[in-house]
Amino acid sequence: MSWMKTYESRVTTAEEAVKTIKSGDRIFLTGNCSVPRKLMEALVAHAPELENVEVCHALTIGSSDYVAPEMEGHIRANALFIGPNVRQAVQKGRADFTPVLLSEFTLLFKQSILPLDVTFAHLSPPDEHGFCSYGIE
Repeated sequence: MSWMKTYESRVTTAEEAVKTIKSGDRIFLTGNCSVPRKLMEALVAHAPELENVEVCHALTIGSSDYVAPEMEGHIRANALFIGPNVRQAVQKGRADFTPVLLSEFTLLFKQSILPLDVTFAHLSPPDEHGFCSYGIE
C-alpha cells in the first residue's frame, strides 16, 4: 500500500479521534504555538464520558478549557512547565506540576516514568513525498 492510501485510511475528524481515548489514558500534548486546538476542543467536549485522563505538556499558549473546574475527575493536566493559562489550576490543586529540566523532560517518557498512551500533535498535511512538518514546535 502506498503512503497516500495509508494516510487517507487514517484521516478522521477530531471528534472521532477523541472517541479512541479511554478513561485512565495519559496523553502528551505538544505545546507552545503547536497545541492541536481542534483535538483539545473535541477532548473537552468528550470529557464527561471519561474519567482520570491525564494531559502532560510543557508550555501551552492560549485557551486551556481542559483545566476548568468542570473538568475535575475527567481531565487532569500535568504541566512540565507552568504557563499563565494553567497556573491557577495548579495553585488550586486541579492540575499537577512535574518539575523537570526542559533538556530532560523526554526522559520521563523514554524511561516510562510517565508512560504515554496517546500523543496529540499539530502536524502539516504530507507533501508529495509523504513528509510532514511539526511547524514551529
